[in-house]
Amino acid sequence: MVIMISLSPRDAPYRLTMLVLLTLPGAAVPADWHVTPTLRLRESYSDNSNLAPPQQARGEFTTEVSPGIEIGTDGPRLQLTLSYALQKVAYSRQADRTNHVLDAGGHAAVLPDWLFLDARASISRYNVSAFGPQQFDPTQVTGNTSTVHSTSVSPYLHHYFQGLATAELRYDYQRVDSGGLLSVRSSGANLQLTGDNGGRGWNWSLRLDRRRIDDAALPPVTMSDAAFTLSYPLNGNLALSGTGGYEKNDYHATGTRPQGGYWSAGATWSPSPRTRIAASVGRRYFGNTASLEAEYRMRNMFWTLNYHEDITTMHGEFLSIAPAGLSDFLFDLWATRIPDPETRRRTIKVFMAISRLMGPDGNVNFFSHRYYLQKQLELATVYSTPRSTLGISLSNARRDAQTSSAIDSVLLGPDQLTLTDRTRQSALQAGWSWRMTARDNLTVSASHNRVKSLTDGRADRNSALVLSLTRQLQNQVSASVNLRHVRHNSNAGGNYRENGVSAALTVAF
Repeated sequence: MVIMISLSPRDAPYRLTMLVLLTLPGAAVPADWHVTPTLRLRESYSDNSNLAPPQQARGEFTTEVSPGIEIGTDGPRLQLTLSYALQKVAYSRQADRTNHVLDAGGHAAVLPDWLFLDARASISRYNVSAFGPQQFDPTQVTGNTSTVHSTSVSPYLHHYFQGLATAELRYDYQRVDSGGLLSVRSSGANLQLTGDNGGRGWNWSLRLDRRRIDDAALPPVTMSDAAFTLSYPLNGNLALSGTGGYEKNDYHATGTRPQGGYWSAGATWSPSPRTRIAASVGRRYFGNTASLEAEYRMRNMFWTLNYHEDITTMHGEFLSIAPAGLSDFLFDLWATRIPDPETRRRTIKVFMAISRLMGPDGNVNFFSHRYYLQKQLELATVYSTPRSTLGISLSNARRDAQTSSAIDSVLLGPDQLTLTDRTRQSALQAGWSWRMTARDNLTVSASHNRVKSLTDGRADRNSALVLSLTRQLQNQVSASVNLRHVRHNSNAGGNYRENGVSAALTVAF
């Protein structure tokens, strides 16, 4: 079987990652595979496809033809999921467009207990700025979107030395590219040693990190980190821990030099297999820090609460891996409703995507070459019954720039450079899915996002309401109808509203 995906010459790293993902089977024992070609036909209408102010709004019919393929396996030595689609969109009043959509990830045990390999690749369109028009549907056309290609290849050695420690030595290569707007490559090595005391008394871990980041708009940056952690279990439910370390980063900060010693102290409480809370406080070169991770699982409900503070970059956020707790909960809970595991994964992915219209946490990861101090809080829950599922997410994120705004002039323009010096975003998202019959499913989702520049005072609000009705016509054929209402308000002007309707037919061969 031959799979061909047409990409431009500058996409060599993504072709390499795809090659790695598709040749991983050579390192694996026989396992069950599914290879499913797909075809999606979609007709839609929008009364404001360019997301323009009311006096400039115009209606537009679109026709979308989207062939694709899904590949997956979940064996003892290889786990792989790959989904690719080529979107051809024809407009009634403007030029046609072609989009590539890719989401692929794999893990292989090349030499069990020793050598492993992780690889990821994605192609998707994202909003460039958190301010201004925000794209919710691939047929909408604004000047605020760009296609982002991201890839990550990470081979590593992992081995358990009985009575001594578990050792992991990892090399990681990453790249994020978006045409002339962004081109970032990074490579790094990480050594992690975790002591083995047989679960009795004190334990320890040592972490050494070094990473080089090459941004086309900046001089190379090197980030180094070394940390030592001690932990002690007070009893079977409660453990205390403390960390001390030193970090050195050479990006050109506008304030405190990004280096120095740091510390943190925390505790982990697990009163039952269904409940876990981990919290810590500490101090780094940019000030006091705190973190919280909590989850609570009931028979039909799952809660998560997370708070983190860290130095982050836009390209780092694109490559971050979202927590899997909510999707794992649904995967186990829907085992009787959707017995086939691959169909179950696709259904969960669609539900999570519909519920989260703007981003993984409802906020916009705006384009920037700058380094930020990000403080993020998120509360999420999923409640499921045999016929319905409700998901709700609340999030709040603040970013304070640590480097000069001048490097973002190409992205924002000289008159908007201070917009992203200090920003705060908050989002509320909700999605409800109701299995009406064995063949029919109704999904309603709502999203509201607010982004404010704490420097300039600009505040934008984005709201969306989407209703989707899906019917399984045959075993491999489904049809859907979608209605949406989108609204954008800003104290800087440019308010708009958009209503859209679409009908789609999806065939899996």
